[in-house]
Amino acid sequence: MSSVPAPADPGWGGDPAWPDGDPMTAAEREAWLDRLCEQDDDPSDAPQEYWDPESCAPPPGQDELTAEELAGIGEAAADEMLALDAASAGRRGPGQAGSARMFPGESASRAGGFGAGMAWDVMPGGAQLAVAADAATQDGGPGDSFAGVADHELIGLVCARDRVEAHAAARKLVAIAEVFRRNPEDGFEAGPGQMPAVVHEFTRDQLALALGESRAAADWLLTVGWHLGTRLVGTLDALRDGVISRGKAELIVRLTGCLDAGEAAAMEAKVLDRAGRLTPGGLRSAVARAVLEVAPDKARERRQTAARFARVERWAEDSGNAALMGRELPPDEVLAADQRICWWAGELRKAGLDDGMDELRARAFLDLLLGTDSRPRPDGVAAPATSPAEGAADTPGQDGRAAAQPPGAGPAGAAGGGFAGRVTLTVPLGTAAGLADRPGELAGLGPVDPWLARDLLRAAAANPRSTWCVTVTDEKGHAVGHGCARPEPKGHRTRAGPGPAPDEAGFCFSPAGRDERGGGYGTWRLRVPGGGPDLIVAIDALDTVDCQHRFESRGHDPGVRLRHLSQIRHATCTSPVCRRPASQCDFEHNTAYEAGGRTCLCNAGPKCRHDHRLKQYPGWRVDQLPDSTFRWTTPAGRSYDTEPTRTRFSEPRIRSQRCADR
Repeated sequence: MSSVPAPADPGWGGDPAWPDGDPMTAAEREAWLDRLCEQDDDPSDAPQEYWDPESCAPPPGQDELTAEELAGIGEAAADEMLALDAASAGRRGPGQAGSARMFPGESASRAGGFGAGMAWDVMPGGAQLAVAADAATQDGGPGDSFAGVADHELIGLVCARDRVEAHAAARKLVAIAEVFRRNPEDGFEAGPGQMPAVVHEFTRDQLALALGESRAAADWLLTVGWHLGTRLVGTLDALRDGVISRGKAELIVRLTGCLDAGEAAAMEAKVLDRAGRLTPGGLRSAVARAVLEVAPDKARERRQTAARFARVERWAEDSGNAALMGRELPPDEVLAADQRICWWAGELRKAGLDDGMDELRARAFLDLLLGTDSRPRPDGVAAPATSPAEGAADTPGQDGRAAAQPPGAGPAGAAGGGFAGRVTLTVPLGTAAGLADRPGELAGLGPVDPWLARDLLRAAAANPRSTWCVTVTDEKGHAVGHGCARPEPKGHRTRAGPGPAPDEAGFCFSPAGRDERGGGYGTWRLRVPGGGPDLIVAIDALDTVDCQHRFESRGHDPGVRLRHLSQIRHATCTSPVCRRPASQCDFEHNTAYEAGGRTCLCNAGPKCRHDHRLKQYPGWRVDQLPDSTFRWTTPAGRSYDTEPTRTRFSEPRIRSQRCADR
């Protein structure tokens, strides 16, 4: 079979069909039907082994079924079909098929059942699936044979093996949990799930010897087994079915250690429905945000406790080089330090160093720590080292002048805490006003607890270069409206109704007028701490289901506002597996501009340079659905969706940026 997907458009709600349509020719299908007819021929004098349900007579040896019994059989059959549908609905990624659509016809290979949407492709992990995968790739010879297996079937086999691997890992961890249960530490009685709170001291040694692992690795396995057996029942079920991998299950365990059983169940309800299709980075962000939503006080306590264990670690790399890393540092200061490193790396590039940005950042990191200056001099010799007190930013450059201060730098080049350069902080309005304790999100780091979010907002409000935006989200957390704040003109008030008192502290958000342009969410007044003028925010709708092309650009390149709104809709690259921030991506037309595609929200989204090139490679296809979901179809004919960024904030939220170039 050819592995090239069918060119026909399956439509917005459809899935790609068989790679070449019907896998049989007309002659092959006629011969196949003849064989079926021969197999179905049943001489009238042959004994009837099975009862014909369409016959009038009841099965041999049975009385006629009552209406209630027939209804019960029908309900049981319906329940079985619903269970099968639930097992296959929405599955994608590890343990999930690329399509849930069933296609007619037969495959010519032994692996036909693993094709997109076929029976084995949607079956949960287990021993039966492992046997089927073995049978599909064994032809009597040694090893596995993939002769005649189409590309979409081969991917189905890979996903099936992944589900089997996850299922085996779940069973292993269940057994390890039983080892924990049978070996309680002296004085500790059984707790949730009949599990003791503490395992006996030497149990990890027994497990380490059996598995050939270190004591630390065995201790971690016991910890994972305990959490899955007591608090994270939904996570264990997802791992057993192959919806998530063992790595994702362990990630959930690490991020939810501070939650009790009820809070853990609430977290799972927010995350597990999409955990299989999220990358580890995306899952980490989703779980961290869910933890902050269900138990913000515990999350803050965990952050504050971990900060007492701040440290710098060093170790030898496998290559023979060395590594240096800081752990448990304040998030805002880490961002400030990171941007200072980026700034100095840029200075090194301007000075003539032609290394890659990673190498330049590493060199800048050491320069800033050691007080050295790696910029080459005119004579080709690197500048001499300076004392750390002087700081690299005060070191004379090639022309004898001091280098410019980096964003956020203080006296003597020292980086100040808080924001530096350009940083985006997203916070629910209720949290900003002190009316709720919902998490915020710091671009580049992920979710932050509400107390840290408010501290960072106050720091941003104290800086006159901060800019403010307001985004409105729906019940799923998708952005549906957005507006950028501008100072209210002097002597001109557009507010309808009484506003906040002039000396009122904190954030305040109040109506300022109706949306006179139509299609938006009105005009609002935003007051931020610090005593500055009120800000006016006109919130535009981001709906693309029935796009009115209000923000369309006539040429190929988008305007500043259009680019900004596309980055609000999708905060990262629209690839299902890429987490690159949208601000570092290309504005990419889904239908090429040269082919008549609009430069508009309904036909564009951010893509990193790699995925921009990937989308244009033969065999790959990307469709932008009306709701701004991007559907990627691979050369193997499998499709994967990327929904708009979900923040879980079902209320207006404030975005604060401090921009060094404004």
